[in-house]
Amino acid sequence: MLPLINYDSPNEIRSLLEERSLGMRKRYGQNFLINCHARETLLDSLELPPGAEVWEIGAGIGAMTKGLLERGAKLTVFEIDPGFSGILKELFGSMPSFRLIEGDVMKTWQITPNASTESKDCNEIYLFGNLPYNIASAILADFIEKGRFFKRIVVTVQREVAVRMAASPGTKDYSSFSVLCSSAYKVTPLNVLKPSFFYPAPRVESQGVRLDLLPGTGMPESGAVHVLFTPLVRFLFSSRRKTIRNSLTAFISSGIVSKRFACKNTFNCKNMLTPKEAAELALKKAGLSGDRRPETLSIEEFSRLAFVLEEIFA
Repeated sequence: MLPLINYDSPNEIRSLLEERSLGMRKRYGQNFLINCHARETLLDSLELPPGAEVWEIGAGIGAMTKGLLERGAKLTVFEIDPGFSGILKELFGSMPSFRLIEGDVMKTWQITPNASTESKDCNEIYLFGNLPYNIASAILADFIEKGRFFKRIVVTVQREVAVRMAASPGTKDYSSFSVLCSSAYKVTPLNVLKPSFFYPAPRVESQGVRLDLLPGTGMPESGAVHVLFTPLVRFLFSSRRKTIRNSLTAFISSGIVSKRFACKNTFNCKNMLTPKEAAELALKKAGLSGDRRPETLSIEEFSRLAFVLEEIFA
């Protein structure tokens, strides 16, 4: 079994990797958080009750894993790097509260026990991770879009991603990802992490983000549950300079709506409306001006528009 690792020492980490003939793989976005205070702050932000079930993404060689286990977590770890998985097994494999899932989390999380959205306790799991910059938003979006919600999430991401997650309507950073995150969670930016806090040091700043599940998320009245909510938001933001009238008409014409509701045409199956007429009707029912741009719409307005479209086309 490995001796305890000094997770604050780049030299010791480098020596361990050299002994195991392991390298840092850029495609995996591997950067170890070597600042002890920053690690503790992030772990504390998760506010774990004793015995809480936690998923950790990208455990690396176990700096955060150790902290989570010390806080009494019942821990499931996702690690894509086989070499790092070997180290994790040596360090924590004998502990009954530790479980390792090897491979790409985007491919493995849905077949992981307790991943089912039908479990009554599925929203009681916590999520923690130092997420790879290149797929951080994709991982979080995948969870939300597939209905895999967590009681609380604390992750580190590239700072510009953190800014987008917490952006408000009407700001330059407000995006479809902002809407998606805020449709299910209260988003709270945490501490900014300098490049020197990591080994190897990235070229950009990072930031911690805390997401607390909103009451009622996953229930029928939740906007994020509407069948058309996510595709509508993504489509409208793909042409954010267009008015929502024009973008909504294009959205209906695209066939996305008819496919979702098994219509045979790209317009309203019941009333035989043209896409333009359907768009005008939806905007009127939702109480929205078609001259607005998507970046001005609140989450509630996107939700209302998705609901109205479903009423028209279902």
